[in-house]
Amino acid sequence: MSAPRVIYLLLTIAGVALTWTFNLQFMAESGGSFDLGKFMADSSSNAASKSLTWDLAIACIAGLTWMFFESRRLGMRFFWAYVILAFSVAFAFAFPLFLFVRQGVLERSASEA
Repeated sequence: MSAPRVIYLLLTIAGVALTWTFNLQFMAESGGSFDLGKFMADSSSNAASKSLTWDLAIACIAGLTWMFFESRRLGMRFFWAYVILAFSVAFAFAFPLFLFVRQGVLERSASEA
């Protein structure tokens, strides 16, 4: 496996492990369920959290837009799966996963040429 793919895979694992560690902690503090309203309220509880929320939202929109056009350019299937993963798991998981798969596509096409 190439160095970029290893890095993307490690980031994918970190993206799911770190975000879900805190999501599970939030759920435990919220009585065992994921209360989306409380989560959104907590994510905008002060200026720092609002800044991080908007930072992530804009990066997510830009990343998903690029992922859409890049997946079409490279003929990658299942773009919709990354969108679902971004919103159901974490963008920090979905984006490096996309990069991992994309790098594999690029490497395969380079070896075929």
